[in-house]
Amino acid sequence: MIELRFHGRGGQGVVLSCEILARSLLQEDKYVQYSPDFGTERRGAPVRAFLRVNDKKIYLRQQIYEPDCVVVLDTSMGMESVISGLKPGGWLIINSPREPVEFKGLGPFKIATVDANEIALRHKIGTEVAPVVNTATLGATAKVMGFSLDSLIEVTREKFGGDDRNLLAVRDGYEKVKLGEK
Repeated sequence: MIELRFHGRGGQGVVLSCEILARSLLQEDKYVQYSPDFGTERRGAPVRAFLRVNDKKIYLRQQIYEPDCVVVLDTSMGMESVISGLKPGGWLIINSPREPVEFKGLGPFKIATVDANEIALRHKIGTEVAPVVNTATLGATAKVMGFSLDSLIEVTREKFGGDDRNLLAVRDGYEKVKLGEK
């Protein structure tokens, strides 16, 4: 079983990204379980979402405390709290223009970075002040975790209809993610 935990802020599409990824994995005949963790917070408040993926039925019904992968949509949240519990050797995927090696001091993790802000701004997703980075980050996550890009694009197309901006962002995130040393 693979467990992922997503961290971001309200308005960045954290919950929606988890839903899209879950639906794309269902198309790959995987068992999935996803859940958001947020209250009645306003835009900009911290949001988490959890996703489990397995080849067999999933019976666990608890939050994910020791994920195999943590996806960070906003580094201003404090990296120490978001990496809490990440398994040694697990993937840390960060929305950042920086190189993965610059984050090695965070712990014994495999690091990947993608400049999802730049991708979202280039495709006019969100605003200059608040780019919506979820689809670019999803593309990066699919590449890092070995999930199908085709299924992810298909579900993204279903979700956003004729608006190709998010499809382009998924593809760009997939192609532009920088993988650190394993």
